[in-house]
Amino acid sequence: MFVSSCLESPTMTRPLTPEEARVLAVLVEKQHTVPDSYPLSLNALTLGCNQKTAREPVMQLSEAEVLEAVNGLRELSLVSEVSGSRVVRFDHNAARGLGVPSQAVALLTMLMLRGPQTAAELRLHTERLHRFADTSSVEAFLDELAAKEPPRVVKLPRAPGARESRWAHLLCGEVADTARAGDPSGYATAPSPGTAELETELTALREEQARMAAEIASLRQLVTRLASELGVEVSELNAD
Repeated sequence: MFVSSCLESPTMTRPLTPEEARVLAVLVEKQHTVPDSYPLSLNALTLGCNQKTAREPVMQLSEAEVLEAVNGLRELSLVSEVSGSRVVRFDHNAARGLGVPSQAVALLTMLMLRGPQTAAELRLHTERLHRFADTSSVEAFLDELAAKEPPRVVKLPRAPGARESRWAHLLCGEVADTARAGDPSGYATAPSPGTAELETELTALREEQARMAAEIASLRQLVTRLASELGVEVSELNAD
């Protein structure tokens, strides 16, 4: 399958910071999902960056941090400021800045927003940005991105028990070792709780179990007393 390449020369001369990647991806996403509000104001851009759904990882950036990321992207000609409005707004230039076609921009956007994903997941998540005919067409664009110099994506080792390999973007540099080792999220997992924490949790569970057992015993006594007053046999309830 032939995949057309972008003829524009890329302007990205260094890896992006995580904040820059989030800002760029949000601009691309919102251009397609909320076109009436695009280009985005700083406030709308910040809200998009801090969105809690469809984001991995979830971020909590201030407007100052978002503006700093915007300035970094402007230096790379990936973002521009739109004039003619009382409110400053920002527009992306991802396709030319990254030197890739719009289909590839859609894939990179979802990888920046949601972390490593399979080709099938990417096809589903990019539906509103670009409608791919099938998973094989997604894989064709991913293969092209991986073959670029420098590569824009990498295919991660298949995680234990997983049916498909996941892809990760390289716009922020090399992928974390946890992802290369097979961690499907691409992010370091939280450390296991220490012995002291486990002991505390176990003690709390035992106390809760004892409290519930005492309540059950009290209820048994009440039922037995009431049944006795009514002349009802409750020997089964008193059995251990």
